Amino acid sequence: MRTSELQTPALVIDVDALDRNLAAMAGRLPGSRLRPHVKAHKCTSLAARQRGVGHTGFTGATIRELEGMHAAGLGQDLLLANEVLDASRLGRLVDDGARVTLAVDSEATINAAVRGGVREVVIDVNVGLPRCGCDPAHAGPLADRARASGLSVRGVMGYEGHLMMVLDQAEQLARVESSMADLLRAHDRVGGELVSAGGTGTHHLNTWANEIQAGSYALMDSQYNTHAFPFTQALWVETTIISEGRGWLVGDCGLKANGMDHGNPSLPGATVWFLSDEHLTFAPDPQGPLRSAAVGDRVRVIPAHCDPTVAYHEAMWLARGDEVIDRWAIDLRGW
Repeated sequence: MRTSELQTPALVIDVDALDRNLAAMAGRLPGSRLRPHVKAHKCTSLAARQRGVGHTGFTGATIRELEGMHAAGLGQDLLLANEVLDASRLGRLVDDGARVTLAVDSEATINAAVRGGVREVVIDVNVGLPRCGCDPAHAGPLADRARASGLSVRGVMGYEGHLMMVLDQAEQLARVESSMADLLRAHDRVGGELVSAGGTGTHHLNTWANEIQAGSYALMDSQYNTHAFPFTQALWVETTIISEGRGWLVGDCGLKANGMDHGNPSLPGATVWFLSDEHLTFAPDPQGPLRSAAVGDRVRVIPAHCDPTVAYHEAMWLARGDEVIDRWAIDLRGW
């Protein structure tokens, strides 16, 4: 099959670009220095590819992701970097032989871990992103509370997600250092072997954490392409032009095929005007490669945020050039 034969919209992965990205990150953060975040791709086949370059521990954002990873034989060291109030499904994974570590940031989440049968936790610390995580000053008492409840505390985690897209390197470095200072102060009181943090946008700067939870590097998107990283675009949405107007064309990949929280996707050789539920309206650049595009032609749309884009699709098609060589189920979707 050729990519031009795929039913559109279709999520397509350049397998050679993917492998280059995995190798580049493994070179920067080998082995346990990287705990890949599967929320970025929600695909156990891709996770197995990451294990193949030396990463054996994984991060997840949902219980469903951890269940799927264990079912695929990838449950040797799973971190759910998210708070839950019902951990019973995680406890069943532990009983079945998976190693599951759960993030906790309050007495309520510690109690949920105990009730659910989870045995290991990390203390989630707020390092500047107004989301989950306890005040750094509260990390020590929470660790004491967890240990008193019979839990093993493996260390701390903190996500400097508010700094991923800071483009000025000096500013980004200074702000990451400040965030990690909070995390290290918490770790001094909590103890444990893990200081877990980071993401694709800060992986090159965060030398304070001993494991980085990057995920988007494998596929990349138009937002991360603004950084000077050694990762190339591996993901696109194969799209068919289905209509044309006076100065614009319409593709069949809309809001329900693209993650839109980082803005419009990009289309080389064109200006994207807007997306509707099932439509992408764009204007070809007058001197660009799409100036003579017409109904029936195919274009490759680059999402602005790969993580939610993947979650809209049931499968990703692996391609080398225009040849489709495999189909991977996006089998970690849902909750």
